[in-house]
Amino acid sequence: MIYAVVNCEVQPMTGAREGRTDPAGVPKRQGAAALDLSGFDGLSEGEAKARLEGEGPNELPTQKKRGMLWIALEVAREPMFVMLVAAGVLYLVMGEPGDALMLLGFVFVVMAITIVQERRTERALDALRDLSSPRALVIRDGAHRRIPGREVVRGDVILLAEGDRVPADAVLRRGINLSADESLLTGESVPVRKVPSAEAAALDRPGGDDLPSVFSGTLVTAGQGLAEVVSTGPRSELGKIGKALQQVAPEPTLLQKETGRLVRTFAVVALSACALVVVVYALVRGGGATVWKEGMLAGIAMAMAVLPEEFPVVLTVFLALGAWRISRNNVLTRRMPAVETLGAATVLCVDKTGTLTQNQMTLRRLVAGRTSVDLDGASVELPEELHALIENAVLASKRDPFDPMERALNAAGDRLLGQTEHLHPDWRLVREYPLTPELLAVSQAWGSGVGDEVAVASKGAPEAIADLCHLSPEGREALARDVASLASEGLRVLGVARGATRAGDLPEGHHDLELELVGLLGLEDPLRPTVPAAVAECQTAGIRVVMITGDYPATAQSIARQAGVANHEAVISGPELDAMSDEELARRIREVQVFARVVPEQKLRLVNALKANREIVAMTGDGVNDAPALKAAHIGIAMGGRGTDVAREAASLVLLDDDFTSIVAAVRLGRRIFDNIKKAIAFILAVHVPIAGLSMLPVFFADWPLLLLPVHIVFLELIIDPSCSLIFEAEGAEANVMRRPPRSPDERLFSLSTIGVALLQGLSVLAVCLGVFLVARADHEPDAARALTFATLVVSVVVVILTNRSWTRTILSMLRVPNTALLWVVAGTAVFLALVLLVPFGRELFHFAPLHLVDLAMSLGAGVVCVLWFELVKVVRRRAPAAS
Repeated sequence: MIYAVVNCEVQPMTGAREGRTDPAGVPKRQGAAALDLSGFDGLSEGEAKARLEGEGPNELPTQKKRGMLWIALEVAREPMFVMLVAAGVLYLVMGEPGDALMLLGFVFVVMAITIVQERRTERALDALRDLSSPRALVIRDGAHRRIPGREVVRGDVILLAEGDRVPADAVLRRGINLSADESLLTGESVPVRKVPSAEAAALDRPGGDDLPSVFSGTLVTAGQGLAEVVSTGPRSELGKIGKALQQVAPEPTLLQKETGRLVRTFAVVALSACALVVVVYALVRGGGATVWKEGMLAGIAMAMAVLPEEFPVVLTVFLALGAWRISRNNVLTRRMPAVETLGAATVLCVDKTGTLTQNQMTLRRLVAGRTSVDLDGASVELPEELHALIENAVLASKRDPFDPMERALNAAGDRLLGQTEHLHPDWRLVREYPLTPELLAVSQAWGSGVGDEVAVASKGAPEAIADLCHLSPEGREALARDVASLASEGLRVLGVARGATRAGDLPEGHHDLELELVGLLGLEDPLRPTVPAAVAECQTAGIRVVMITGDYPATAQSIARQAGVANHEAVISGPELDAMSDEELARRIREVQVFARVVPEQKLRLVNALKANREIVAMTGDGVNDAPALKAAHIGIAMGGRGTDVAREAASLVLLDDDFTSIVAAVRLGRRIFDNIKKAIAFILAVHVPIAGLSMLPVFFADWPLLLLPVHIVFLELIIDPSCSLIFEAEGAEANVMRRPPRSPDERLFSLSTIGVALLQGLSVLAVCLGVFLVARADHEPDAARALTFATLVVSVVVVILTNRSWTRTILSMLRVPNTALLWVVAGTAVFLALVLLVPFGRELFHFAPLHLVDLAMSLGAGVVCVLWFELVKVVRRRAPAAS
């Protein structure tokens, strides 16, 4: 079974990324909201565009793009290229200039195909690099904008908060407890505090000489700030040392290493076979200079037939274009192996807020004592006792929030209290008591302007507010009943409290505040309409959805039921999780589908518990504290919209729209990509078997002509290369791709099943081609028998392409499934085959003799035999698992 862990997270930390919330409704990105932004309107869009064009993008020096000449030189080092050139030179020595020129002409055709494939792959990778560019929150034209880091320009005003990567060198104009990890530049692991003085940060000090600096690439570890960019790209401190990065080559993936070893092994086999064929050919035919030259041609043809140089192309193209296709479903691939691993995932972890839900909070219920009001969106006349509840909820929130929960509270305040004295835009913030892992609540003290009196407002998790108010056991019990009632409706529940004191009497400790309970808020975040269907799709694919949430247990149960996640009422809370041993947790996690009141540090335990059960884990997260779990998971999925840079760097995938359905689509695509790679590999192995067989077998029989010469194999390569890299990459998913369990993580691309099917197909084609040759040689000249055998081989290769498009559907049904690359390849093959069989010049170059219509019908008949045989094999293969 696959476990999808759905994660309605509560982060006990401050300052992370726009839109992220905790149980107190505190925005984890406080940088913009907590700072005084007056006077900072930033650049205009016109100024920013002009500077971007004049100074270039904010990028570090990278490896230079490979031009066509460089790619051509790389192709020239390939074994296939070397063998083509060797065969061309040999034809020249033998006095066959036509053959030599044709082979050397094919060199340029092969090179052109390779360049097209390389450029297509590089364009896909460039698109991914653009998407993966760090994001920056800037002020432009007085408005907050999230832009790619490469678009930041000198003079931009950037907003920084905990978990952010600084996009460019800048001077800090405003800051609250800002610290930065500058070990990337200095090697010093201790974060550096950045404290701008009020005088130096004044707007009339544009030079910034007395201001602390923050540097590109460094990590904000605490606090928030507002900074003005002074250097970008290669002019930044990191850019000055970035030239060293140009020499760093990307690390190949495990699949690429495995394929490279396989190709090297085949290269050794090909060279050995080449030498063997040359010697055997000469010995069987009695030696002589001409015979040795012909033997060398046969040996080169044999080496070309054995060498499967398409394997690296398949992996490079499929993984790069696969990652690009996944990005079109709003999932960015940061590490290529994740594309392969997606199909094997047995645990899928997803955030609730903004992922399962729309992240559009609405204040729905108010409860104060025995008074309760349902806000259904219509005009509601609030009882006076509820005015204080909304008033203090607004006072406990930021004035200019990014957080959807606080936006909902401010909107409700404007709508319900807009014409009353309960809103206080002129009050001044005196002190803030932030959220902590130990106390999931936030309090703000406001100066009213009347002497030194301050009003304190608090909001947070109901149990945390009960603790701050020092409620009696009876009061806690009554509060718990009200909370359970609200949570059972799927509402997110916040407690609100208030207090009053003097500025000089404000305590240091949050828990030392003297507060009284005002009431409860019930906020609604509707489920995304597409989520239930996506969850059902996961379950059909063997995916069992488990929810990890920071919400109240009853709220989590209600959301889980709406999403179709939970099939029973069992819930484990964070405190219960702490009390469990690792062994007990590993046992219970097989049955429990909802984890409530969980903090990020506990995610790592859940990942390890699932891994202990031999599950393949995908875990979502968005905060700094989520990074260990993201890294420990087989597939870490970071939130792109509301996640921190730290989370994104720890993750394999980045969810650009924070939507659960995008993850399900990525799993579907991951399975499709792996299937298509296997189809391409099976095709490559299958077609090389008859090519190798037809190249080698005539060597051992003195009265047999050579059936395949280098020119024939190059022609076949022109079919094979685009087939494996274009046709199969573009194939859609199998109909049952999400109706089958995930593949075993131990299953490799070169599995016995894949190799077995490929060998069966290849040997079948070889048998058919040899049968046609043996029939033809009885009454045909050697060149005519060669032509007929070659035509049969080409038709059979096309049949193998059509067969391997799908292992679950018939060839006839797949003909109705469009594939533009297939049309081009098949049409091109038919045209070129007609030219070399029917046009005298083409026949001469390929050493063919004219064929009759009966001969061509024999080739087509052989193709039909292959079709019927391959369809029978498909039927047997489909029924085998059911029979077992």
